[in-house]
Amino acid sequence: MTKRFMDKVAVVTGGNSGIGLATAKAFVREGAKVAITGRSDATLNSARKELGSDALVIRADMARVGEIAAAMDQIGEKFGCIDALFVNAGVARFVPFEEVSEEFFDETVATNFKGAFFTVQKAIPLLSRGAAVVLKASNKAHMGMASTSVYGATKAAVVNMAKTLSADLLPRGVRVNTVSPGPIATPIFNRLGLPEEQVKGAKEWIAGQVPLKRFGHPDEIASTVLFLSSGESSFVVGSELVVDGGMIQLRPQP
Repeated sequence: MTKRFMDKVAVVTGGNSGIGLATAKAFVREGAKVAITGRSDATLNSARKELGSDALVIRADMARVGEIAAAMDQIGEKFGCIDALFVNAGVARFVPFEEVSEEFFDETVATNFKGAFFTVQKAIPLLSRGAAVVLKASNKAHMGMASTSVYGATKAAVVNMAKTLSADLLPRGVRVNTVSPGPIATPIFNRLGLPEEQVKGAKEWIAGQVPLKRFGHPDEIASTVLFLSSGESSFVVGSELVVDGGMIQLRPQP
C-alpha cells in the first residue's frame, strides 16, 4: 500500500501531546519526515520516544515570534522544506467574562491567534509548491458558550484566517484549510487542577451535549488533518471541516 506522505516533510506545532501527537504519529505512519514543537520538556521527551529518532523535536513557545522563527530555521536546516504544516499549538482556558484579566486575554490571543498567524508567516520560505497548511480552530468559533468569550473569539479569527491566507498563498500553490474539533478526549482536563468528581461531572455533561454521546478521539482529528494535507483534498481551499459529532449542527438526541 502506497504511503501518502512518503518522503514528504510534515510539521506539527504543539505535537508533543493530544491531537498534535496523534497527528504527528499518523504522519510518521504515512511515511513523512516529521518535526514537532512543544513547550514541555517532559512531553517532548515522551513524544520523541513515540515518534522515533528520525523526528525533529523542538522546544519552542509558539506564542513568541522569535521562537517561531528559530524553530523554522531548525526545520529548514534539517529538512529544507515543508510539505504539510499543522498549526495545532494553542491553549484552551475558560473563565467567566467578568473575570477575564488583561493577562489572561493577552496570553490566549498570543498563543491561539498571534502564534498561528506568525507560524504560517515564518514558514512561508519553506513551504513547497503544492504544500498544505491546516489550522486548528474549534467548534466554539460558532457557539455562544458561557466562559469561552476569549477562546471562542481567537478560534473564530483562525477560521477567517484560513480564508484570507488562502487568498494570500494561492499564487504560491499553497492551500490553507481549517479543522475545528469539538470535545476530544485529551489530557487537557487533567491540567485544570479541578477535583476528580468535578472533572467527571464536567465530562459527562459535555458528552451529553454531543449528539453521538461521546467525546471524539485524537485519531479522528488526525485523520481529518491528513486528508486536508494530502492530494485527496486538492480542490479544498479556504474551507473548514467541523469534527464534533454533530454538536453544532444537531440538537443533542434523547
